[in-house]
Amino acid sequence: MREIAITIVDAFTDRPFAGNPAGVVTHAEGLDEATMQAIAREVNLSETAFVTPSDKADFRVRFFTPNTEIPLAGHPTIATMHALVEQGRIRLSGPRTRVTQELNVGVLPVDLDADGEGRLTRIWMTQKPPEFLRIYEAAPYAEALGIPIAGIAADCLVQTVSTGTPQLMFPVRSLHVLERLRPDMKALVDLAAAGDYFSLHVFAPEGYAPEAKAHARHFAPAAGIAEDPVTGSASGGMGAYLVRYGLVHTPAFMVEQGHIIGRPGTVYLEVEGEGEAISAVRVGGQAVTVITGTMRIP
Repeated sequence: MREIAITIVDAFTDRPFAGNPAGVVTHAEGLDEATMQAIAREVNLSETAFVTPSDKADFRVRFFTPNTEIPLAGHPTIATMHALVEQGRIRLSGPRTRVTQELNVGVLPVDLDADGEGRLTRIWMTQKPPEFLRIYEAAPYAEALGIPIAGIAADCLVQTVSTGTPQLMFPVRSLHVLERLRPDMKALVDLAAAGDYFSLHVFAPEGYAPEAKAHARHFAPAAGIAEDPVTGSASGGMGAYLVRYGLVHTPAFMVEQGHIIGRPGTVYLEVEGEGEAISAVRVGGQAVTVITGTMRIP
């Protein structure tokens, strides 16, 4: 048996037991893919991140759900960078420090904001330019989510958007509808098997905070995640969707997720461009470490 250090970080929040927890192994050298997957299954959070050296970027980072690897993930990126700063692996320099991470989708930058005393205040993940993919009929998803037809945002498309990981955007009319979802997980798994997306992102064009432009819930039962508390990659896709289809008219805004399941999180978005000319999406948030320890592995 050997031991590895592992950290649990709550992302998209500034206080423990909120936002979305991620496992982070900041020294994953020597771990093969099967071992990474086994560790992620044991940790049993929506994602666990593994950091190794890279000859293309500052860090190589891989993300695993309890049963599969995914190419890009938002909240584990926020958690990973927070842990690397806290452990002294990243040193902040001035008001903004840029590092790069090599992911399965390529090399992408992460910007780290600091206050006047050099303390980390916000982490910004740049995602891939959005791709707007397949469009779906709303009715089967409404049935699987327990939404009456009147609860669907009828003038909005149900469409897959990818900023690195493809996710299906499903807009509903209000927070009232979002609060009352009754998802049939088997039905959602069956629908995903015939789709072009990894997971389902359901959102309303309002939030609990007056300044929030949307509130979301996220379901990925096929990947071993019944409901993800706060989803950074899908928030990026949702931000691009909101701007492209004119639901938001500002390039920088805030969205919410997790409040309905007791894990409130805040996600900041920056979207460059408009309509079909969106060129960049950035997802920002805070994080807090809640557990540090070791895991024994074969």
